[in-house]
Parts: sequence; C-alpha cells; structure tokens
Amino acid sequence: QVQLVESGGGLVQAGGSLRLSCAASGRAFSTYTMGWFRQAPGKEREFVAAINWSGSRTYYGDSVKGRFTISRDNAKNTVYLQMTGLKPEDTAVYYCAAGQPSTPRRWTRHGNYDYWGQGTQVTVSS
Repeated sequence: QVQLVESGGGLVQAGGSLRLSCAASGRAFSTYTMGWFRQAPGKEREFVAAINWSGSRTYYGDSVKGRFTISRDNAKNTVYLQMTGLKPEDTAVYYCAAGQPSTPRRWTRHGNYDYWGQGTQVTVSS
C-alpha cells in the first residue's frame, strides 16, 4: 500500500512557475513508476508526465513538453513536477499516481496506476 500526498498548488499568473511535490509513504516507493495527471472541470483526466523507478527515464504529454520537468528523490520518497511557462489552459487539479506499468506507452494511461493522491489545484490567470 502506498499513500500519496500532493502539495505546491496555487494561483499563478500566466508565464509563471510552480513546483508540485508528491510525498509517498508506505512500502517500496523506489520500485514504482510515478506519474502526474491533471483534470480540468468537464474534461477527462490527462497525462502530464511520468518517471521510472530510478529516475533515468521520463515521458511527457505533448501539451507540457519543454515546459514541465518531472523528477524524483527516492531517499525522500518524493516526486516533483516543476512547471514553467504556465498557461491558463494548464489550470486543473493535478494528481500524482504510483504504479508499475511496463512501458512508456502504458505510463500515459491512468488505468495503469494503482495509487492516487487527493490532488492539488493549480490555477493560472491570464
């Protein structure tokens, strides 16, 4: 069992930056692929980024590529999402997730993750 708690959300102006954190408790954090997803009102949950267990591989959704960076610190049981160049369309609730999907293609599917945090709101004003 893994418990995930996100933090770092808030209100920011367009062009600004935020760093989200996701603290994990429970067993074997370092064995999980970690993902970030987001969901805006009335929209489906969207893949944002994922990172493999060691941090050696990352994968990004097209809408955030080049602006967001995912990283992890296994010693601290924490995964991060550094967001720069924020746009109003980035406004959403951001969720972190833990799972063991085997390939980057599977990392993008929210159904392949076993554990989820409660989410943190990110609002970007224009």
